Amino acid sequence: MTTPRQLALDAIAHRQPARAPFDIQFTREARRRYAEFCGDMDFESKLRNCFSIARASTRVEVRPDIWQDEFGTLWDRSRDKDIGVVVNRLVGPENVSTFRLPDPDDPAAVRELVALQPRRADTLLLAKLSYNLFERAWALAGMEEVLMAMAVDKPFVHALLDRLTEYYLALIAAVMKHPVDGIFFGDDWGTQTGVIMGPALWREFLLPRVRRLYRAVKDRGGLVVLHCCGAVQQLLPELIDAGLDVFNPFQPEVMDVFEMKRRYGDRLTFYGGISTQRTLPFASPQQTADEVRRLVREIGVGGGYIASPAHAIPVDARCENVAAMIDVLRTL
Repeated sequence: MTTPRQLALDAIAHRQPARAPFDIQFTREARRRYAEFCGDMDFESKLRNCFSIARASTRVEVRPDIWQDEFGTLWDRSRDKDIGVVVNRLVGPENVSTFRLPDPDDPAAVRELVALQPRRADTLLLAKLSYNLFERAWALAGMEEVLMAMAVDKPFVHALLDRLTEYYLALIAAVMKHPVDGIFFGDDWGTQTGVIMGPALWREFLLPRVRRLYRAVKDRGGLVVLHCCGAVQQLLPELIDAGLDVFNPFQPEVMDVFEMKRRYGDRLTFYGGISTQRTLPFASPQQTADEVRRLVREIGVGGGYIASPAHAIPVDARCENVAAMIDVLRTL
């Protein structure tokens, strides 16, 4: 039987895989609900996902529901148990050149990666750099502050992003000393209607630095995978040119996924596509199964598609629909 790893490699190389590669991630509460629904607390280990994803970061609970990451940012997880809400601000124009960056060679950054090494025989092993560049900038300096500074204090934003870029370049070098198939960048630039800062400011502040990060991965023989929520399809040509291999979450709520396949499917692999805002919470199991079959049949033709929910499965997803999705993906 072809391994999930080989299925994904074929898809990314734009070869027709023997079966549809897929990857299904859950939020914490959705995971708990589905485990109770199917009566198997270990169901995830049996899914045969094509990716094993290791966070190249650390978080420690410093008091109840407050978690501190390697930058010193504090995240309140009292309501959102998966990510949280930033509750402190560490950087401003007064200390942008002196604030403390993490040690890219800290062994804690690769702890998950080392633990997942045995899975590499069957899955693609990716190191995940979450909150990368824009998200890290606003986590440190504030969302409104960073967006306003893009217009009125450009030197501050350039200085902040320059320091973050150098850190992430060093982290990529450290991570890719280990056996790993690629880097999974996480940086949300979009809303449901467009690019948060607008395409012009994205090109000014982020694209040149994105190119450097992607090149660092490609020069070491790795795949470049990007998670970027929102309606960012107008950025895809430049991201492809920068070296992007795989785009996630490929949200059908904000883009025509079939048109994206027609335009870019020969140069880019799409990872996602199954609606988490409409289908999984509100459709019937039959409608869910039909949607998954259509996505695999039309977007998966010739490779270039990894079937997946268009985000980690949310708590309001119907367990019956999740089961229908999994059943279809196991048979295609």
